[in-house]
Amino acid sequence: MIDLFGYLSARPYPGRGILLGTRPDQTPVCAYFIMGRSVNSRNRVFETAEGGICTRAFDAAKLSDPSLILYRPVRRLGDTLIVANGDQTDTIHACMARGGSVYEALSSRAFEPDAPYFTPRISGVAFPTGKYLLSILRANGEEKPTCERFYFNFEPQAGAGHFISTYEGFGEPLPSFAGEPLSVSVPALSAAALAERLWNALDRENRVSLYVLAGGEEAVVNKNGREAL
Repeated sequence: MIDLFGYLSARPYPGRGILLGTRPDQTPVCAYFIMGRSVNSRNRVFETAEGGICTRAFDAAKLSDPSLILYRPVRRLGDTLIVANGDQTDTIHACMARGGSVYEALSSRAFEPDAPYFTPRISGVAFPTGKYLLSILRANGEEKPTCERFYFNFEPQAGAGHFISTYEGFGEPLPSFAGEPLSVSVPALSAAALAERLWNALDRENRVSLYVLAGGEEAVVNKNGREAL
């Protein structure tokens, strides 16, 4: 298993990332972070919303385009947790609420229309059984790209989890995350302590906001101020 903190510390811009897994005491863990390089992307904070969290503009006067940056990254459907880097959380939530599947929901979505990056859409679903799924919808090709959809299903394992991000972390234009989600160790930390370690591992210039759920507790860190949920 990879040391996630070292992995993140070595990469200036993994973009947005999702961690799902299980602490050594077999309680579930979820983490989601966003980074930004433009004024619009950096002008964000996480705040609580009904059944999860949402992103909002820290300074409304600086908001130029909300279409890809304001959404609900974490939503709950009963005991199921949905996390994603865009409004596909709403698509997954609505589809599963009417008895559909994650696959059905994401078949209607694709990567973001932000050429030349074509940012992948990454999503995760943690089920009440402890099983979890990670997905990435990625562009294939540079001109009129088609969408590749990958899904990875995992059984819970104490002290272990999996991580996926939008980008590999280096290059220009930024290359999409490739391969399977990384198998990582999950330490026996509280939500606040895990948030602290993850936040310190992210590039200081590019980090924006971070959410952590661990052992039934939640924590959030915002570059534009900090609060405990």
